[in-house]
Amino acid sequence: EQNTGKWWKTTQESLPTGSKLLSIILYSDATTTDTLGKSQLHPIYITLGNIPIWRRNKQDAKQLLGYLPILEAANKDLVRDTFHKSLRHLLEPIILLKDGIDLFINNENTWFYPRVSTIIADWPEAASFCLVYKSSNSNLPCHSCLVKRENLANIDLSVNDVILRTHDEMRKHFENDTQRSVCIESVHNFFWDLPNINIYLATVPDRMHHLDLGLFRYQIIFTCDILKSQHVNGNKLVEEVDRRLAAIPRFPGIKIFSNGLQSIARLTASEYRSLMKVMIFVIDNLYDENNNEVDNFVNNDDLTKLYEYWNEMYILSRYEEFSESDLEKFNDAIHRWARMFVKAFKFVSPSNLKLPKLHSWVYHIIDSIRSYGAINGYTTETYESLHKYFVKIPYRISNKKDVEPQLLRTIKRQAISIRMSQHSVNPAKTPRTCKFSARLFEFSLQDANTFFNEKKDSVDNKMQTGFARFISCLDSYLDLLDGFTIIGETRINIYGSVTLENGAIMRATNRYHNKVWFSDIAISMDSEESNDYISDKGLCYGQALLLAEVLTDPPLNLALIQWYDFKSKRNPYLYGCPHLKLIELYNFVAIESIHGVVHIVPRFDKQNEYFVNKYIF
Repeated sequence: EQNTGKWWKTTQESLPTGSKLLSIILYSDATTTDTLGKSQLHPIYITLGNIPIWRRNKQDAKQLLGYLPILEAANKDLVRDTFHKSLRHLLEPIILLKDGIDLFINNENTWFYPRVSTIIADWPEAASFCLVYKSSNSNLPCHSCLVKRENLANIDLSVNDVILRTHDEMRKHFENDTQRSVCIESVHNFFWDLPNINIYLATVPDRMHHLDLGLFRYQIIFTCDILKSQHVNGNKLVEEVDRRLAAIPRFPGIKIFSNGLQSIARLTASEYRSLMKVMIFVIDNLYDENNNEVDNFVNNDDLTKLYEYWNEMYILSRYEEFSESDLEKFNDAIHRWARMFVKAFKFVSPSNLKLPKLHSWVYHIIDSIRSYGAINGYTTETYESLHKYFVKIPYRISNKKDVEPQLLRTIKRQAISIRMSQHSVNPAKTPRTCKFSARLFEFSLQDANTFFNEKKDSVDNKMQTGFARFISCLDSYLDLLDGFTIIGETRINIYGSVTLENGAIMRATNRYHNKVWFSDIAISMDSEESNDYISDKGLCYGQALLLAEVLTDPPLNLALIQWYDFKSKRNPYLYGCPHLKLIELYNFVAIESIHGVVHIVPRFDKQNEYFVNKYIF
């Protein structure tokens, strides 16, 4: 939370005794209003750092503050000055609260002092708030510090090499007309006049633009470049990447790239996050060693490690809170990835990796967390959807003339309607139990073998295997149930899917959107069982072949499973993921005992080798 950071503590100590801090977070981003992109609006939103992150990331915890003017003028200083004067006008009520404000919260008045804490924005927008040069080719392209452009890819800078920008120093250059030497614009920065803020640090690195749409996008592009440049058959390797991406098993929340990376220029942040989860398996075992003695050759192991290091770093970035040891671990992960990134791509990058986002991520994100709390509290991921509700939909129902007043009236009516609906009573949710759906077959136990023989030619091989093992596995399961017997007339239903207690959907079907889908699952072993088997921290893995409801009293909800085992007992993990093989062992298990659905990916160009995807975030 933001109140765990240094900024909160320092600011609170500067306030009068008995008062509390009201942390104001701003988010600003221009967006198009129509599909053709001919018209734009520049909304700015507000939320409070006092609200817990889990609640603040919901849409109704943010509000539209207004629309900033968009000027098309040759005089760029006029555009910049208008932007900052507009910010002053919007935030003037805060500036005028010299004695704070009393707010009635939890049935009592609380004395607050509002202070702007962070500005959430993409890189160009952050430059507008800081009034630094926007070009990445400027001599000092970082809006947070005075690092020189030639050092942007230097991972070994000392603390003395990274000189942070401050209000006093930048104002001094502005007043002495030496602003060009520190690459700031010739316009007075409104934030210099606000208390308890350093605008150059408050414009925090944003994970979505820095990583998803920034550095990971570069990593994908540079990967394709080295495949093409260091291999005679480079284009075929890129085609192999596309083929592997299309062959990744389906899993909820992961986009399947059926056309490969052909549309990489148009991918969304969500699609890049899907790529993150699977690229390590695509790159693994992709090409041979440097048989042609190519200069600066990047071997396959190093390239795969790069994606492993990326995933480790990215998962750490999503922590809800950080201890000092967590920050040290995160910092080590960042530098481990960055070193491999520079080593792999410094010879294929047109700019020699002079990427401001690379420098900002390596040298500023840890200090941002120390100052303002976990990254999840200031990422634009949760703000992008606001454009739909505060810009695009209201614009669509306007008459397209003098739109700002119309949009504000529409939004005001929506807010009133939402507030009134929140007073209605919501029915209590009933606990979720496992629920079958998509019934495929029905038969009696005594007719099972006859039924299976009739259907075996019309079902997938996996389901055929399930049919062949059904009776023996059911007998073995019933042997474990003391005193439980069933008669030949007992009816059995076979289903295509079942919803587990945790809400996940497990499938075992020949056709789901015209493709087979047999879910991989994790099953929790109890302490006694885990002593008898090698498990992944108490979890064992299997693939569902059949989902059966045995209509006894009470009914038995069962899944027929083919088990995975570790490929190597000595080295059970590869790239941080369980490395498995399918074995000829089958059992019925109670659906209620299934821990959840997992994503298991085949190791490409290998027989009977699989990875449990541990990079589902």
